[in-house]
Parts: sequence; structure tokens; C-alpha cells
Amino acid sequence: MKEDTLLKGLQKGNASAYNELFSEYYVWLCNYIFTLSNDRGLSEDIVQETIIHIWEKRKRISVQHSLKNYLFRSCHNRFLAHLRKKKVRFDFLDQIRWDILAEVRIEPEVRQDSKIQKMHRLIDELPPRCREVFVKNKFEKRQYKEIAVDMGISIKTVENQMSKALQFLRENATGFML
Repeated sequence: MKEDTLLKGLQKGNASAYNELFSEYYVWLCNYIFTLSNDRGLSEDIVQETIIHIWEKRKRISVQHSLKNYLFRSCHNRFLAHLRKKKVRFDFLDQIRWDILAEVRIEPEVRQDSKIQKMHRLIDELPPRCREVFVKNKFEKRQYKEIAVDMGISIKTVENQMSKALQFLRENATGFML
């Protein structure tokens, strides 16, 4: 079935057009999203959600160039939305963990909890500038812009230092979630 015929069939609610769309593009779309995500299950979920969404909104679909491009772009956008949602969820959990650590930041000789003690040792292992940026952000609750002004560095440098610190801590924080 040609793309324009397939699209018109979809818009009319033709189930065979939907089946044709699924059988024609499903594997291609899954492989495309898999190259982005390296997760077969996620790829299948995203493609299925996209195709179902297209079916549900079939009367309002406006394809300017080609149906194939529209499908790939729709799957790509849904994948990006998934990443944004995942990052927000991760950032929120990450912030909670650091808030808890900040609340229990006490002098080394008083530390009793081995996980917290290990985390503080890891923080102490960070390079000086990296540690300073990290402590100002996570323990002093300062914004990147404030840190940049205070230290006389760019916001991008603050971002890079925070990224290095978090990566180091995640890689070395075995035995507990971070």
C-alpha cells in the first residue's frame, strides 16, 4: 500500500491500514530506537505507544512529507520525552539523597554510619576545586551561578566540576545507592 493510501485509510479508521502500518514499520522503528537506547524492551514500548497514539489521533494527523519520516520523528520525540522524564526522576532522587547526606554532615570523629563515612571519605578524595564546587552546591545549597561568581569561574566550569564529582562518586560508591 502506498503511503498516501495508507494514511488516508488510517484517517478513515480502516483497521487493515493500521495493521499494514504496524507490519510495514514496526521492526524498522524498533531497530531505530534500539540504536538510540540500547534497550530492546524500551524500544518496543516506545514504538507501540507511538503507533497507538497515531491510531488514536488519526483524524488529526497532518503528514507534510512522508509517513515514514513522520513515524520516525514521532518515535524519536517520544524517546526524547522518555529521557527527559527519566532525568527529572533521577535528578529528584539524587537531590533527596544529597539532602539526607547534608543533614547528617558531622565531624569525622563523630561519624558512626559507615555508608555516610564512606561517602564523606569519597568526597574528601575529590580534587580540591571539584570538591569545593560539590560542597558548595550539595551541602551549602548554593546555585551554580552563585558558585561561579564566588569562585571566579564560569557556570560551565561549575557544571563540568559537578559532573566530574557526581561521576566519581557514583563509580566509587559501591555498597549503597547513590
